Amino acid sequence: MNLIQHFVNGKVYKGSSSKKGKVYNPATGDQESEVILGNKEDLNKTVELAKKAYESWSLKPPLQRARVMFKFKELIEKNSDDIIKLIVSEHGKVYEDARGSLTRGLEVVEFACGIPQILKGEFTENVGSEVDSWSIRQPLGVCAGITPFNFPAMVPMWMFPMAIACGNSFILKPSEKDPSCAFRLAELLNEAGLPEGVFNVINGDKEVVDAILNNNDIQAVSFVGSTPVAKYIYENAAKNEKRVQALGGAKNHCVVMPDCDLDQAVNGLMGAAYGSAGERCMAQSVAVAVGDIGDKLVDNLSKKVEALKVGPGMDKNSEMGPLITKEHLEKVKGYVDLGVKEGANLVVDGRNLKLQGYENGFFYGWMFI
Repeated sequence: MNLIQHFVNGKVYKGSSSKKGKVYNPATGDQESEVILGNKEDLNKTVELAKKAYESWSLKPPLQRARVMFKFKELIEKNSDDIIKLIVSEHGKVYEDARGSLTRGLEVVEFACGIPQILKGEFTENVGSEVDSWSIRQPLGVCAGITPFNFPAMVPMWMFPMAIACGNSFILKPSEKDPSCAFRLAELLNEAGLPEGVFNVINGDKEVVDAILNNNDIQAVSFVGSTPVAKYIYENAAKNEKRVQALGGAKNHCVVMPDCDLDQAVNGLMGAAYGSAGERCMAQSVAVAVGDIGDKLVDNLSKKVEALKVGPGMDKNSEMGPLITKEHLEKVKGYVDLGVKEGANLVVDGRNLKLQGYENGFFYGWMFI
């Protein structure tokens, strides 16, 4: 059984915790790895190492920090296929979707490469009588990111490249459902020449999250995930006087007007509703048809849904992969069953979808009106 550990101070770190989580391949339903779940002691030790690394990293000229980002960008591009396969194997995204998410994360790395220009301050002379005004930008210290399962490369790369390029050290707590991508990114940063302790990965559950929120030496926290947890993160981080950004869940509605380009509307709805198996905050959950276009919309859309190629992510013909865990599969089934019970018309029923060779995978497909 593959064992996924932490990455701390430039090396693999086992930690003091004996707790472990299960990591599955959603396409097969098989457990392929175990991940060590850290504890408060592991987090606090990592913070101390990150604090020490910050002392020297924050004094590096922005140009030198940018060189590390340029090398990191090069290594991501060189190893992109391996990173994409990690995303597919643990999250279940189809290959092209996984590649697109990595590309969007890489764009932030590219932006961070321009940090010498971004960090320039401003000076305004004589803004008032005998008064000048100027601004400078300085790093905060140790920052932390708590990221979700649905984009194991893109969302972390929204956070740590900019934080590191600005001179901070960083601790990432990725989702325990698909942690391998974060570990691989840490290895590549190390290979790019990032000093030990500047970027660290601690796997864990709520215990590590609470340790992040309560550690006084962590200056800022960034979170992406569900709305209830975002509220919890924001309230507790703010209570402990940390800078915090917390992005909660989102649901998106589409209004289809009677004079629309129907083919374009249907294609847009397909991509929005079924991309990433709907496991993203930009997923289209409701479409409202205005006027007499409703029947045509449902007819055209249902044909597209029935023809949707559901399959394992590494199959280049697959258009939608599995849900990430059996628990998520059962949760979605429960929603669909409830909709039917409450009188919704299930136009395309994918509740008993089974794929040859992947009978135990977490696959699903459906459409309501």
